[in-house]
Amino acid sequence: MARQPLTEVVAPGTAGALSKSQRAYAWIKERITSQEFTPGYRLVLSALADDLGMSVVPVREAIRQLEAEGLVTFKRNVGAHVSMVDDSQYRHSMQTLAILEGAATALSARRLSAADVRSAREVNARMIDALDQFDPPAFTRLNQQFHSILYQHCDNPRMLELVDAEWARLGHLRASTFSFVPGRAQESVREHENIVRLIEAGAALAEIERAAREHRFATLDAYMTRERPEQSLGGPAHDPHPTGGTQ
Repeated sequence: MARQPLTEVVAPGTAGALSKSQRAYAWIKERITSQEFTPGYRLVLSALADDLGMSVVPVREAIRQLEAEGLVTFKRNVGAHVSMVDDSQYRHSMQTLAILEGAATALSARRLSAADVRSAREVNARMIDALDQFDPPAFTRLNQQFHSILYQHCDNPRMLELVDAEWARLGHLRASTFSFVPGRAQESVREHENIVRLIEAGAALAEIERAAREHRFATLDAYMTRERPEQSLGGPAHDPHPTGGTQ
């Protein structure tokens, strides 16, 4: 398979500002999240280094970082592989994202401008238009764009870093949850409008956080109900709301 040049992955004008390990990290991660490197794919350091035009050392550093994020698995005498996917990983990432994104959205709410709110509504309108000829991956990209508008002004950089990391991890675990539960898409856009209305009305931050969090949990519940009925909301296997139910 033809490799995408590094210059097409790193934003123009920024490549020179990144270290070699950062460039390698961005290049490899992009291929994992786009599923060019699929679960189980063997990551041969020397081959990656040749593709990137650098030594093995920065590639090894990038692999270690990706291993810390759970995207890569490394075993002695076996080497590095793109991590395999199971439903528990997906569930844990969705639970984590629900909590982090809910908090980030609340912390960002008071900083959103009228233009930001308008942009969020425009993206949601595009999502509604896309329901007729449904393309789950495209819908998921719009979904991420919508949410990033709402949490972008969170003044906690560490929280933003974690939210972005979980979005990337979900991209590796599932190309689109909506491929599995397409009916959830219509409910999702309605919930989007509710979150925007709460922000617009200056609702209590706790209420905004709850709405954003429960929106994410609802998608998880829909998926688990279809794929693993015994693990859905109210099932014996787990509580998808680890903070104590629908708060």
